[in-house]
Amino acid sequence: MVRLKGARSEEVEIDVPRDRDGTFEPQVVKRGQRRIAGFDDQVIALYARGLSVREIQGHVKEMYDVDVSPDLISRVTDQVLADIEAWQRRTLDQVYAIVYFDGFAVRVRDEGRVQNKTVYLVLGVDTEGHKDVLGMWMAQTEGAKFWLQVATDLRHRGVEDILIACCDGLKGLPEAIEAVFEKTTVQTCIVHVVRNSTRFINWKDQKKVVQDLRKVYTAANEEQALLALASFEGSWNKSYPSISNSWRSNWPRISPFFSLPAELRRAVYTTNPIEALNRQLRKITKTRGAFPTDASVMKLLWLAVDRAAKGWEMPIANWGKIRQQLAILFESRFPAD
Repeated sequence: MVRLKGARSEEVEIDVPRDRDGTFEPQVVKRGQRRIAGFDDQVIALYARGLSVREIQGHVKEMYDVDVSPDLISRVTDQVLADIEAWQRRTLDQVYAIVYFDGFAVRVRDEGRVQNKTVYLVLGVDTEGHKDVLGMWMAQTEGAKFWLQVATDLRHRGVEDILIACCDGLKGLPEAIEAVFEKTTVQTCIVHVVRNSTRFINWKDQKKVVQDLRKVYTAANEEQALLALASFEGSWNKSYPSISNSWRSNWPRISPFFSLPAELRRAVYTTNPIEALNRQLRKITKTRGAFPTDASVMKLLWLAVDRAAKGWEMPIANWGKIRQQLAILFESRFPAD
């Protein structure tokens, strides 16, 4: 019973609800929760889109009228570290039709200094034509030893065979792949070879040089390609001898291309599938400046990769024909239906 003071003084009964059995469940902030429902998901979604901690603080203030600390945001995003570890260790398919390798640079603070590091991604196309990022690795230097570790990791996670490995001149990669997957055909990205050929030539000659090089890589077979390369040398060796020298020194990694049918050639002509993914990742890293730790880089990139992978529901273009060609070319190694 409570007595209320006012112009008239009288006794009023107030019925105060009690939960003696402990059955009441809060709806906004659940029992035992320390944050509003959906708060962590919102923070992680904003982080995945490349927003900085300061920007996330501003959004949280607008959405919930709550001030949060950078430490809290870091703790929330750290929840994905366990998911990243599980993803990096997950079992992979036994056979991949095509695997692309590529990397891009990021800036990370390390021991008080900002250093350039490279994040390397491996994108696989399975025997049903679906893309999947097989893993991410970060390193300051690349070479045969580093790539041997990557290839060995893929082997330990269940990969027994890669039919075609497509790369763009990554140092030591072909040798490492062949050391672990002895039967794999290593194909150098043709676009990468052409780009390197035109880097140091006079701009007025570029169009003609590219036209003559096109006769080489569009040849019907290796014999005709070598004839086109000899013709190119006759036209351009006096001005640009390094171009033909580069093509001939890389020929063992270029020549497998000429034994492939047209549809399969288009699939390995360039590393564009993984370069397209890397362009998406660069967009969310280029505005961040230097990352405070390696873990912060991996958190952001894994969330972005996970988001991109949700759109990879369909097989790659012309997969029906490509699959038939692979089944013929790699008959004993391509899984039967």
